[in-house]
Amino acid sequence: MRSVLAFLILAAAAVAADKPPPNVVFIFSDDHAYQAVSAYGHPLRLNETPNIDRIAKGGMRLDRCLVPNSICGPSRACVLTGKYNHANGFYNNSNSKFDGTQTTFPKLLQKAGYQTAMIGKWHLISDPTGFDHWHILPGQGIYYNPPMIKNGVRAKETGYVTDVITDRSLEWLKGRDKNKPFLLMCQHKAPHREWAPALRHLGHDKDRQYPEPDTLFDDYAGRGKAEKNQDMTLANTFTELDAKLKYPAGMTDAEKAEWDKYYGPRNEAFTKAKLSGKELVRWRYNRYLHDYLGCIRAVDEGVGKVLDYLDKEGLSDNTIVVYAADQGFYLGEHGWFDKRWIFEESLRTPCLIRWPGVTKPGSTSGAITSVIDFAPTFLAAAGVKLPDDLHGRDMTPVLKGETPKDWRKSFYYHYYEYPGPHSVAKHYGVVTNRFKLVRFYEKEFDYWELFDREKDPKELTSVWGKPEYAAAQKELEAELARLRAELKVPDPDPAETELRKR
Repeated sequence: MRSVLAFLILAAAAVAADKPPPNVVFIFSDDHAYQAVSAYGHPLRLNETPNIDRIAKGGMRLDRCLVPNSICGPSRACVLTGKYNHANGFYNNSNSKFDGTQTTFPKLLQKAGYQTAMIGKWHLISDPTGFDHWHILPGQGIYYNPPMIKNGVRAKETGYVTDVITDRSLEWLKGRDKNKPFLLMCQHKAPHREWAPALRHLGHDKDRQYPEPDTLFDDYAGRGKAEKNQDMTLANTFTELDAKLKYPAGMTDAEKAEWDKYYGPRNEAFTKAKLSGKELVRWRYNRYLHDYLGCIRAVDEGVGKVLDYLDKEGLSDNTIVVYAADQGFYLGEHGWFDKRWIFEESLRTPCLIRWPGVTKPGSTSGAITSVIDFAPTFLAAAGVKLPDDLHGRDMTPVLKGETPKDWRKSFYYHYYEYPGPHSVAKHYGVVTNRFKLVRFYEKEFDYWELFDREKDPKELTSVWGKPEYAAAQKELEAELARLRAELKVPDPDPAETELRKR
């Protein structure tokens, strides 16, 4: 009996050893709030994302996946390198340029025999490197009939951008070298501002009046100058293009005619109403959610097509599938849209990972993870030695439901882009599961805040300097100093002239 058991164990080990390294399908959207992924069970139940939820049902939902810098380009640089922005050189969207000669996880996978592709939104200024195939949007891209760049050659696509990116991703999957493991980075523009839905999704919500977040009319009392100084409110920052009182770029006359069938009568009624004050904000909030959530419908459909292809081709059992976004986003909380802050809706990104044989279907984790962890996780899964200078960690134990005792209990955040769009002041801080310690560090602001998320989950009142928080504040100050030293964060920030050279 023992000899039979030993034989079975050896046979199983041999099969496991012969198993090819897993494929990786990394689906990344732009500005998709976790509040708008139904798998997260947001209390306002804003929408349903059945295909994205398939990843959660077949794998793990990560509930504290945080970004080091809540803005598009810098977050993408963190994903590629597994490092913070001061180490990868891409600080902000205003004057940074990604150094494509540096080590990235696609380059290392490519060297290990993977076939690699990057399709969709790149947004890092320089051309992609480390990819056998790339087919990207220039800059931010547009929603309708978007120009794209295929392996260095410009071409115009016909159709809605999310559908185009999905179709090009599927084309690459179908035509790839099937003798190699593969990495596909399918990166959507949607639901980035100005949130222009596909024509088929106009009216998807049947003129629903959305439940309002209770901070829609936040006055920012209890916080400092930076929160009051920002320019990202539905009340003051919402443009005619945001409101669909103007056409999005790239539309044909036929598309405009279809667009007008939906928006025309509604815009006419809005103009006649002459709304102001809170009623104007409420109108903008509902228009915003119709458009934003409509964009997500197309993303969800695209995710379903990719998952269906993997199933049909028998690839699902040996493919890691990730759905995430470059950061969180505000859906009217605090009266805001956009991101950039260390605060929860901005800091926290949706992250769903299906890895058959590793992640337990339908599992969740509250461990503090980050987009900088993708690179080491994918490399470890492929059996590639990790570079010594990564800031991220291999998430495999977390995904197995076996979070190590030495897993991070705190996380460093740093936002650099000021002055710039939306006027969010530069700040850095330390995040734990309970607290956030934040420093706004420019002369124009120069103050600290401390938030107790256990007692104040909506982060409405800073308790910095309050005697009852003296011990926690001291501990967090020490942890922030430790993290800045460990990560070798420059102090002061590099000069603007140096940023432009990168």
